[in-house]
Amino acid sequence: MAAESMHPESQRHVDNLVSRLRRRQLVGSRQTALETVLVLRQVISKARFSHIDELIGMVKGVGRRLVNAQPKEHTVGNTVRKVLHHIREEYNAVAKGPDNTAKTAFSIANFVLLGQPKKQTGTSRSSLAGSTPHEAKESDGFAQGLRPVLMEAIQDVLDELETVYDNVSKNAKDHLHSDEIILTIGMSKTVEAFLKSATHQRQFTAIVAETGPSYCGHEMARSLSSAGISTFLVPDSSIYAIMSRVNKVILGAHAILANGGMYAITGSLLAATAAHTHSTPVVVCAGQFKLTPLWNLYHEHGALDFADPRSVLGFEEGNLVDKVDVVNPNYDYVGPELVDVYITNDGDHPPSSVYRLIKETYDDEDHEL
Repeated sequence: MAAESMHPESQRHVDNLVSRLRRRQLVGSRQTALETVLVLRQVISKARFSHIDELIGMVKGVGRRLVNAQPKEHTVGNTVRKVLHHIREEYNAVAKGPDNTAKTAFSIANFVLLGQPKKQTGTSRSSLAGSTPHEAKESDGFAQGLRPVLMEAIQDVLDELETVYDNVSKNAKDHLHSDEIILTIGMSKTVEAFLKSATHQRQFTAIVAETGPSYCGHEMARSLSSAGISTFLVPDSSIYAIMSRVNKVILGAHAILANGGMYAITGSLLAATAAHTHSTPVVVCAGQFKLTPLWNLYHEHGALDFADPRSVLGFEEGNLVDKVDVVNPNYDYVGPELVDVYITNDGDHPPSSVYRLIKETYDDEDHEL
């Protein structure tokens, strides 16, 4: 459905989110995903459509705008694909007949079986603007009948995002053992919740790399220490030296790719490579909303997403700035061979299973929005 046929209020919500993404006023994978779901809920709640393909076309159009506004926030596209999957799932449940729809937790059979819209003839559909009053009323009836179940499906996506930390952390005690030394880097809300959950049953030591030049590891160290966890803050340069004493490396993820690799905060590649050299297990804690049907097409080591180089080398250095190229990547690319297991809100999975999870989570036709 064309963007101009979108409800004006929905259009304002989309434009606002596009602006915030483009200006980097909205950061963080989970927060970005939540905002995307809320905008899609607004769009669908106001949408007028006479066929499910029109609604899918509208959602895809919104998804393309959001992804283009900030291509490096992969959870935007992932969330759009997840919502599209739910839309198709609910509609297809009815298409299989009443016997199959009765088995679903919730379906649109009660709405559609009372009176499906007339089947379109020919290869083209008239737009709502050019339809007769009877056709417009019929399309509105179809949209009104389908909308409540779509709202319920979107609420399921919201619930998954809001409970992701608890669901990832619920089995933390099975992965951490008493007297272990755990290494993590940077500030990951998922890893923070995971370690805090485990401390109720296990006594362990956490070593946090400070993760320059952002030094967000300081925030993580303060948080873990305030929760009663024995915590040490170390410079990034000491990661390899102390790895022989580390029992487990626990990392967060920015995006999990289809090949089983991931994008993670800068320094993750250093930690994972050192762990691989010492045969230390590398565990990644991340919600399934970070699964993305993309491969690493950018660079062998990074995501080509760079921060301000001034935090690495200030312009006040004078002549030195003119003689060097300063690179400050936000994320490292960590290959699947460096990861032992992904702990998600839907269980534990080896990197080799990520592609199967993506096949189950998204529809093939939505990989390219």
